[in-house]
Amino acid sequence: MTTTNPPAVSGRRVFHGWWIVTTFAITQTIGYGSLYYAFAVVLHPVAADLHTSPAVVTGAFTTAILAQAAAAVPVGRRLDRHGGRALMTTGTVLGAGMLVAWSQVRTIGQLYLVFIGLGVAMAMALYEAATPVLVSWFDAARRPKAILGMIVVAGFASTVFMPLTGWLTDRHGWRTTLLILAALYGSVAVPLHLLVVRRPPSATGASRHGASAYRRTLIRAAVRDSRFWWLAVAFVAHAAAMTTMTVHLVGYLVSRDHPATFAATIAGLLGVLSVTGRLLLTAVGRRLRLHRVVAVVFAVQAAGALSLSLLGGTRLGAVLAVTAFGLGFGISSLATPQLLADRYGTIAYGSIAGTLAACVTLAKAGAPLAAAGLLSDSGGYLIALVAIGGACLVAAGGILIRATAPGPAPSEPVPSPAGPG
Repeated sequence: MTTTNPPAVSGRRVFHGWWIVTTFAITQTIGYGSLYYAFAVVLHPVAADLHTSPAVVTGAFTTAILAQAAAAVPVGRRLDRHGGRALMTTGTVLGAGMLVAWSQVRTIGQLYLVFIGLGVAMAMALYEAATPVLVSWFDAARRPKAILGMIVVAGFASTVFMPLTGWLTDRHGWRTTLLILAALYGSVAVPLHLLVVRRPPSATGASRHGASAYRRTLIRAAVRDSRFWWLAVAFVAHAAAMTTMTVHLVGYLVSRDHPATFAATIAGLLGVLSVTGRLLLTAVGRRLRLHRVVAVVFAVQAAGALSLSLLGGTRLGAVLAVTAFGLGFGISSLATPQLLADRYGTIAYGSIAGTLAACVTLAKAGAPLAAAGLLSDSGGYLIALVAIGGACLVAAGGILIRATAPGPAPSEPVPSPAGPG
């Protein structure tokens, strides 16, 4: 199914679009660092302080991801209809508030309630909300560069915030660390989202009304398209592998007798490597088919995960294995918008991407908890690492099958220039 993209946009619109890219580069870096990556570093201190197991605390993270999945589709619809300013500003306020609340929890029940709110905040303020805003502001020629500009910078979130969170936790404890992160996130991201994010000039009330029927047509076509579901298989498997490695990498390296600071630093390499992988995808994707490049990267990740159990006992081995795995760490955030927008256009991008995000996010919820269960049963990380490698191979296969699977190409109405904002 091939869609018609919005017409060429004015210089003024493009100029403000790049301000939005700059804003998201900043707010996504702090948001992911504070709301997402900090969890892996404080996981064990939180478990010790609450007198429970890491598996129980990981269950709170699972609850957050489930809440994020539940919010993905309504958030996407809201973006399509009303734009991102109010939604993302509210999500940022909620996220900062949940970090404060997290710092004060004394019971497991309180922890789980806080993480439900944290998951909703992530759906409203992180990539799943920011990407549709950029998709609406840029045409097909500029869109990859705009999204790359955001995610290249935000790719350093783990590199900056995992060591920073570890250092703060060592010096001040995990509760004070969360308060510091909340203050940083709220003071920077709230005003930026409120003042800079807006709908593109073409999204007038008349065009939004005209786009309504077309949006419903695109959503129906997507959910009936076998290529959409093969894409879902690929990115669900990939998300399961990514999330499991993010949550358990520090614990695994510590279990191999590496110092906690070294483990956190090596885990932070994933951010640098995600940037490298995204730049590689952009450069090579100009010469080769996108799906082929993505499949190769996923296969390299499988090799990295499988080799970590053999090489992870030495510092050099750990670095090499994590490097191989990290090349694809953030590749889906760049590949997904291109694959979806090229096939379904931008009018219903938020709703279609939200449907895919709900599936992917469910995988993020279950995979770390399942891995924690494996660790409790087996006392080791071998099975978990094999599962991560296998999931990456499934992801590579799903991408390749998606490229050749049959898919409907219904006749399309003339699209309105409106899109999510």
